[in-house]
Amino acid sequence: MQKKMIVEVCVYSIESAIAAQEGGADRIELCDNIYDGGTTPSVGTMEIARKHLSIDFYAIIRPRGGDFLYTDAEFEVMKKDVLSAKRLGLDGVVFGILTKDGKIDKERCRELVDLAGPLGKTFHRAFDLTQDPKKALEDIIDLGMDRILTSGQKALAIDGACLIKELNEVAANRIKIMAGSGVSSENIEELSAQTGVNEFHMSARSPRRSNMEYQRRGIPIGHPSLDEYVIEMADPEKVLSAKRMTEALIR
Repeated sequence: MQKKMIVEVCVYSIESAIAAQEGGADRIELCDNIYDGGTTPSVGTMEIARKHLSIDFYAIIRPRGGDFLYTDAEFEVMKKDVLSAKRLGLDGVVFGILTKDGKIDKERCRELVDLAGPLGKTFHRAFDLTQDPKKALEDIIDLGMDRILTSGQKALAIDGACLIKELNEVAANRIKIMAGSGVSSENIEELSAQTGVNEFHMSARSPRRSNMEYQRRGIPIGHPSLDEYVIEMADPEKVLSAKRMTEALIR
């Protein structure tokens, strides 16, 4: 029998986290700033989310959007945020730091690993921006991290399936490889068959219309292309569909 299949859902609000849990997610990755690709949620958000979540709950540790080369001040923020996640009783943290030449910044990552202590530790998709994924894999294993989230250095995991498979084989159970980016119930079976991984990272989002009765249009608060009265959040039905698919794979 195959190992248990894990569905991790990336969420950007407490409401979305609760919805993902209701849909049967195995683990939550909580972020802020959806359009930056995820940044560290506030201490208040982590604390209240922890009260509502009974499943494994990780938080991304990323002080801003953009690249993964951080200033000394930004790194100090990351260290403080790791300690906050630990103090608040989260199950894990998600982070990644690179050097100027696209390698794993082992020195700084090791500091975060040590600060996190017993918490789970995922190296996020900064991995997909490294110049040598095989060397990066070995460096992350050496750091003692638990898993790598990757799309196989492609925009979508399904397109990077060959590299994901290769990484999973080279890892040889020394670290978990989790496929992410564009993952859905429609392609989990194919991804599983092509890569051999048993952890999948997905957003499972659907738009939710605002409950505001009065809506003032034509005044963008964020990016002009965005609609302030549409909220993107995890859809329990999409999560449930993905979980059913993974469960079918191990029967």
